[in-house]
Amino acid sequence: MDKAFLEQLAGMAVFVKVVELKGFSAAGHHLGLTKSSISKHIAQLERLLGAKLLNRTTRALSLTEAGREFYERAAQTVELAQEARATVSRLAQTPRGALRVTTSVTFGKICVAPLIPEFLARFPDIQIQLAMLDRVADLADEGYDLAIRLARTLPDGVVARKLLPIDYVICAAPAYLRKHSLPRVPSDLARLNCLYYGQNNFSDKWIFDGAKGRETVRVTTNLVVNQGEVIRDALLAGMGVGLLPTFIVERELRSKRLVALLPKWQPLSPLSAAYAVWLPNRHVPPKMRVFIDYLIEKWSRGKSI
Repeated sequence: MDKAFLEQLAGMAVFVKVVELKGFSAAGHHLGLTKSSISKHIAQLERLLGAKLLNRTTRALSLTEAGREFYERAAQTVELAQEARATVSRLAQTPRGALRVTTSVTFGKICVAPLIPEFLARFPDIQIQLAMLDRVADLADEGYDLAIRLARTLPDGVVARKLLPIDYVICAAPAYLRKHSLPRVPSDLARLNCLYYGQNNFSDKWIFDGAKGRETVRVTTNLVVNQGEVIRDALLAGMGVGLLPTFIVERELRSKRLVALLPKWQPLSPLSAAYAVWLPNRHVPPKMRVFIDYLIEKWSRGKSI
């Protein structure tokens, strides 16, 4: 697309308006241009096309044969351009269209997916495409609009908004605790079977904050797994003690199928918060903005999950 073609498009819009309003002055008033500017646009368009489009006298304006042929197609082109602009304008102002979201499998299943029906009922013109992956998706290469990531720090080159803090809890099943002494301080965990994640920032070093400061405990285990729900199920089976995000074991804690341990000590969360993450963009589309706002609205009912 060269400069001449762009000039032809501009001249085409002016030409159509001159024909519709039957004069240079009227077209200029409508477009906010002077009469001489309108005249220059028409002259340049005729030069680019190599054909005379208008017969002009002091009293009348009429189309040449070439002008009539050109006007029919030019008017259609201008109308299509106006429709395209109106469509984009509506999309820019109204939450609509497909929203591609990615998050981790466990967090997506427990925390994100249950909120989607109400969101779609509020915004029926939005279509959610939710990909739950136990890996970090590349937003640019894989075409996602938004990622919901649990992290302590985020990489450079993304824009992020904190959605909520993530609390962690040390817990075990009553059946396991009946066979082992209840831990009173973090160092007691060293003699217990402590199930933990085997990837990312998780390790066999558990860190706690307490009234007397920070304490680190190296734990041992007979099971390392990269999926929180599997650890939860192993805890329910009485296999040991686990360090898990509260959202994974909330129901089990309420029903007392699992028991929270070390209440005076705060585990240092390996993944401290959930963030909405997207690529730098001058304009955040309404569909993404309302989804982020909705998540914050729903999750703000509690300080953390």
